[in-house]
Amino acid sequence: MGKKVTVFGSFVVDLMSRAPHLPVPGETVKGSIFKMGPGGKGFNQGVAAHKAGADVAMVTKLGKDTFANVALDTMHALSMDTAHIFQTEEAETGAALIMVDEKSSQNKIVVVLGACNSITEAEVESLSGLLSESEYLLTQLETNVSAVEKLVKMAKERGVKVILNTAPIQPISDALLSGVDLITPNEVEAEILTGVPITDEENAGKAADWFFAKGVKDVMITLGGRGVYVAAREKRGIVPAFRVNAIDTTGAGDAFNGGLVTALAEGKDLWEAAIFASAVAALSVQKIGTTPSMPTREEIDAFLEKHREEIL
Repeated sequence: MGKKVTVFGSFVVDLMSRAPHLPVPGETVKGSIFKMGPGGKGFNQGVAAHKAGADVAMVTKLGKDTFANVALDTMHALSMDTAHIFQTEEAETGAALIMVDEKSSQNKIVVVLGACNSITEAEVESLSGLLSESEYLLTQLETNVSAVEKLVKMAKERGVKVILNTAPIQPISDALLSGVDLITPNEVEAEILTGVPITDEENAGKAADWFFAKGVKDVMITLGGRGVYVAAREKRGIVPAFRVNAIDTTGAGDAFNGGLVTALAEGKDLWEAAIFASAVAALSVQKIGTTPSMPTREEIDAFLEKHREEIL
């Protein structure tokens, strides 16, 4: 187990349906499967890191309702610490409506964030002691950004390394970017933020340069089935994706980020961490769901051993 990781982000209950195709406006499609379970980018990433072997402190905010129990029951079942879970009676626990095309595995998602979109300044400040114990902070943009900005500032003041996953995409201030050690947009998010279409490796490099100019230290742009573009100041290139049969890609980015922070906390370099994170993502897309699809460390190690020739 590596050094302590704080994962700060959203929790929502995923309401997932699969259908032969995604509906167009005005169309009703008869689905084949419905599942309800824990989700949210922050929670998915926290569970992914925990199951991958990281020492995780999960931070999110819930309502005081039935959906909140989905989060708490999941954490108890996984032996995760619930000490930093905020709750309120003033907002409901978040929910995500997910539709998955069972042929292509593509999806459409509507998220109602609820309680985790109202994390207060006082609640963030209460995390000071936790940050002081942490080596890494992993966060996203699926809570109120004011809370993310405050927490990143506190993290930098304490020497904590910050990983920012830029999902769901929205404008990011230069002040926030300047506090980020590693940014992990997908290719769509990278294009929206930088204005550079990620059509090839050269353009991915131009997007990375844009982030470097904003003060970000390292960049990973996930490219779906093509892999991940890794850019450090001294070295750049693409780590190819593992070849697997994808069933549900909904939580792939979250699996990647959870695996990434786990590997970095264990002392792996950026390239080793990208390979480890890609393995976590490759395993997750072979199962239905988001949080439930995150693999165990035993599964990850076995997968990497099986696919060793792809790595070498």
